[in-house]
Amino acid sequence: MQRVPGGCERRQEESVRAEEKRYVGRHDKEAAIDLFGRHVSSAKAAFFRSVGLDFVPGEREGPVLYDVTGEKKLINCHCNGGVFNLGHRNPEIVKTLVQSLQELDIGNHHLLSEQRAALAGKLAELAPGEIAVTVFAVGGGEAVDLAIKVARGYTGRRKIISAQGGYHGHTGLALAAGDEKYRAPFGPPAPGFEQVPFNDVEALKRSVDDDTAAVLFETVPATAGMPIPDGGFYLRVKEICSERGALLIVDEIQTGLGRTGRMWGIEHFGVAPDIMVLGKGLSGGIYPMAATCLRRDLEAVFHADPFIHISTFGGAEVGCPVAMKVLEISSDPSFLNNVKATAVFFAEGFEDLKKKHPEILVGLRQLGLMMGIEMVNEQCGPLFSKAAYDNGLLSVYANNNKRVAQLLPPLTIDRGLAGEILERADRALADVKRILGA
Repeated sequence: MQRVPGGCERRQEESVRAEEKRYVGRHDKEAAIDLFGRHVSSAKAAFFRSVGLDFVPGEREGPVLYDVTGEKKLINCHCNGGVFNLGHRNPEIVKTLVQSLQELDIGNHHLLSEQRAALAGKLAELAPGEIAVTVFAVGGGEAVDLAIKVARGYTGRRKIISAQGGYHGHTGLALAAGDEKYRAPFGPPAPGFEQVPFNDVEALKRSVDDDTAAVLFETVPATAGMPIPDGGFYLRVKEICSERGALLIVDEIQTGLGRTGRMWGIEHFGVAPDIMVLGKGLSGGIYPMAATCLRRDLEAVFHADPFIHISTFGGAEVGCPVAMKVLEISSDPSFLNNVKATAVFFAEGFEDLKKKHPEILVGLRQLGLMMGIEMVNEQCGPLFSKAAYDNGLLSVYANNNKRVAQLLPPLTIDRGLAGEILERADRALADVKRILGA
């Protein structure tokens, strides 16, 4: 570009870029917030303004988000619960979607599909145990709903046991399986659901009975503050289920696809579930995709009527190549080794931070890059989220355990950026300590 006298070169570049944009930054920030408040959610707009988090995402690339003004930059350590495991607008994922759009569209859920078949075949190849069949959904809640339907249909039983403080989505059966706070405002609870403390074998043993269709757990419950279960917990869960004829459903929506350093979080515990639920990261952050993965014999619930469950946009054909590319990247040994090495770096870094901030930092709850910053009281999580934002990190506290702030960076980060995240977390912890002291 021709140099402009008087230091105007950068402004000219920005002007050219603005003219090229079609969607990002077409409204100024205040206008965007006002429009959102009037037509999407007045309560959200008011909340974010009130706490000084009036961030409207604009440009995004890799691990970084900018607001629409271009003035505020955040390293994304929330990743929408794992949607952006591969970063924002991962070039390989974007390229795959562009290529897919040259040939495919949504497809027809009533018909057979080459694309869904190929994707389901790859999932069967990578899945733990005897899982061999996949039914696709648009989002995780829908996929959990189907897992519960299959468990009830196959066993002829009603009861579903899940974890107190857990979260499985906001749709019907998934909502019923989640923590009470998400369903209480909407009427009486659905029958047949019961919650037990997570990682409590004895409580589970008392709850599972002859009417139990399934036990449903997130491998590591994120909303409950990312408690890491004992090493033998899932072995005992599986034994209890097998003894009573119940199924084990594992929700891998956040822990799957390499987040823990293994392809599936449940692999750390030496157990194969009967049903596995995927979502979020399967989209590549580009095209919505979720899945309910089943043992082959469980598919019998669809034999009498193969149209008894349908999803118009579930497994949309144009999105299947995107999910295939996600599986290809996430299952690569070098990718998983990078996750493991980066996890060690964070573990060591937080040991140092614990020595530096013993007044507020309890430690790091961690399974790979599934991480939660555990602090001393429930004021700390919200305060840390704000302090992290002020220091250029996006970190959201665990809604059902506000002592814990979630730390979920993209799995593609390198050692340099991990070090920068630790530095910013250090400053955020110092800010929380100062606020609590005041």
